[in-house]
Amino acid sequence: MADQLGSGPVAGRGARHAVVIGGSVAGLLAARALAEHAERVTVVERDRFPQEAEPRAGVPQGRHLHVLLEAGQRAMDRLLPGVVDELRAAGAPRVGVPRDMVQLQAGRWFRRTDPTFHFFCGSRPQLEQVVRRRVLADPRVEALEGTEVVGLAGDVARVRGVLVRERGAAHRDAEPRLLAADLVVDASGRGTRAPKWLAAIGAEAPREETLDTGLAYATRVYRNERHADDTDALGLFLVPNPRQTYGAVVLPVEDGRFLVTLSGLRGAEPPTDDKGFEAYTERFPDPLVRDWLAKAEPDSPVYGFRATANVRRRYDLTGRSPAGFLATGDALCTFNPIYGQGMTVAALAAEALRDALADPRRTPTTRRVQRALFRASRQAWDISAGSDKKMPGALGDAARVTPAERPANWYLARVQVRAAGDPVVGTAFRGVLSLVKPVESLFAPRVARRVLFGPVRPTPDRPPLWREE
Repeated sequence: MADQLGSGPVAGRGARHAVVIGGSVAGLLAARALAEHAERVTVVERDRFPQEAEPRAGVPQGRHLHVLLEAGQRAMDRLLPGVVDELRAAGAPRVGVPRDMVQLQAGRWFRRTDPTFHFFCGSRPQLEQVVRRRVLADPRVEALEGTEVVGLAGDVARVRGVLVRERGAAHRDAEPRLLAADLVVDASGRGTRAPKWLAAIGAEAPREETLDTGLAYATRVYRNERHADDTDALGLFLVPNPRQTYGAVVLPVEDGRFLVTLSGLRGAEPPTDDKGFEAYTERFPDPLVRDWLAKAEPDSPVYGFRATANVRRRYDLTGRSPAGFLATGDALCTFNPIYGQGMTVAALAAEALRDALADPRRTPTTRRVQRALFRASRQAWDISAGSDKKMPGALGDAARVTPAERPANWYLARVQVRAAGDPVVGTAFRGVLSLVKPVESLFAPRVARRVLFGPVRPTPDRPPLWREE
């Protein structure tokens, strides 16, 4: 019965074979973590990996903006020492905040003072290629490309592998074959089918928590030879809020290009035609992005994306779940992508997986390890869902603001107003958003005094195109 409840050994420590479903950043980093505990790890990927840093069908967000927050950099570098230096060598821009960004949030322009945190904003295909090369260079890790998982093998007591078949029309009716494993980790992303697979072997599908603002965004690549003539900032950021629901981000990627992403809520989605995309900037509270686009040259079509709901699958709760199965990455918890948390949480989860399996004090049961993965994503969920439930038209069972949340929301609204001009509050605020500091750090005495009793300090009355001396 212990195994039936998912409390039996996870089989990661000393396991002969582990299978990871999905070769995304989350899957690759999970494979890296498992390689320290299994004799061999197989990453099963539906796509065939490109030789160069190119978008692929299995990453529908691959053409859109991605950032690696500071917590993700640190975790990734602990898993793959030197990988952050490799990203820099590959040309991924490193942006310091608040110095390197012209940012409007909560109706206030941020002062561009010395940076307290940094993020990388190279393209998703570039980062994935750097990580993939490092992980697959390990002889303990192999990739099974062009292959899809169609089910789980095992029963309600334990998962014992996956059922796979080659992708393509010629193999659509082929009988799936068994790929036996001591541990299966689902990193197949937002579109995971694991809940159905678990139900098929007699287990319970996880309870899902959802919150959907209906946000949609559209992205286009540009070149702007005059960017440095107009500002010494690396990027521009107009942050949406409940009163002003349109957003825009302009950030550099490698090779002198910029990604421009425009966003809006349900019923006011940004268009994906050329003229409509640029005309959409007329809705913003400041002409900053419109003026920037007027001097830039498009370098790609416009790509749209609308699957932005926050979804959390509660595999950590008690229930009829098998041992030997874990979920990570977007298959466990997917966030509104506008907050840029996904790759960072993938790295934090992989580190949590490695550490939970290596803990000498406790047997790494399936539920114990799954709870460690849940904890790795909790702060990002609190930020993303906590912000989204304040947006007009938010839907889902996680959209209700509870009475217990109202005092914290009042306090956090004061934090946001002061973060733009107060260096103490701003540093604490950025530390939490970068997932480097816990949310509790916003309530530290030094910060709380300024939030509760300090004045709202002056901020620029127009876009600060040049950093402060």
